[in-house]
Amino acid sequence: MKPLNIIFAGTPDFAANSLQALLHSQHRVIAVYTQPDRQAGRGKKIMMSPVKQLALEHDIAVEQPTNFKDPLDIAQLENYQADLMVVAAYGLLLPQAVLNAPRLGCINVHGSLLPRWRGAAPIQRAIQAGDVKTGITIMQMEAGLDTGPMLLKASTPINDNETGTSLHDKLAIQGGQLLVEALDLLAQGHVEAEIQDDNLATYAHKLTKQEAHIDWQQSAIELERTIRAFNSWPVAFTTIENQTVRIWQASVVDAITDEQPGTILRADQAGVLVACDEQLLLLEILQLPGSRAMSVKDLLNAPKNQQLLAVGNRFDTSCLSE
Repeated sequence: MKPLNIIFAGTPDFAANSLQALLHSQHRVIAVYTQPDRQAGRGKKIMMSPVKQLALEHDIAVEQPTNFKDPLDIAQLENYQADLMVVAAYGLLLPQAVLNAPRLGCINVHGSLLPRWRGAAPIQRAIQAGDVKTGITIMQMEAGLDTGPMLLKASTPINDNETGTSLHDKLAIQGGQLLVEALDLLAQGHVEAEIQDDNLATYAHKLTKQEAHIDWQQSAIELERTIRAFNSWPVAFTTIENQTVRIWQASVVDAITDEQPGTILRADQAGVLVACDEQLLLLEILQLPGSRAMSVKDLLNAPKNQQLLAVGNRFDTSCLSE
């Protein structure tokens, strides 16, 4: 098998896992593309992406175009004369000129079992929808959003306690492993692409802070899934007495009540029990303004929190942005 000369395009930790797997493979990474350095954190320090950090550690050339509208950026890409471009959570739309530049085109590491959950947030949407499994798809890129032919797929179960973070970490590792497997097959000419069935496609819209605002008119099952999906970003939240309460962990209680949705029915060491449209939701790990996330048991040690979360108080049922 002749090793492939690869350009890698990616930005966050998810992509860095794929790059790391490539660096341990027989194939050669000749350049890395990642988004421009940006300010981050309270200090607004300029931060390099995880992919850039990894590339620099291995003395790999790094390119950071704002977009590919400048012909010079396309020319630079073509000058690398790569066999293939691997894209994983890059964060930029790639024009046809980029897709055509490498000899074998571009392939993508996508965090779902396509055609289900095309789009920006496939990991979180799978949890939110109550899917029992998801996985990684290695696909040939084309002009449409995640619509290209599928080269290789691998599935993983979604556990009952899965969070957006835990599933992200599993799929990041799986993505790197499957990518190397796909590249080996490509290098040997043994890959048969499978066309996606557009009739089965669903779209994973980008996450927003606004949709993390809990709507107590929903069922406890829906809310519990949303809380897990949005852990650790954007983190589900609710408001009570003009205070924002972030919800990091909760569980469904199979019971009914005549109380209005959002009403606190019980607050003790087990958690804060809240009425929903259907069944009840037990809030177990919360975060109050200016504090860290902690168990309700610890929160209730403070008298002011006991008053805030007292039985009969009601969380705001509106769904306005934070």
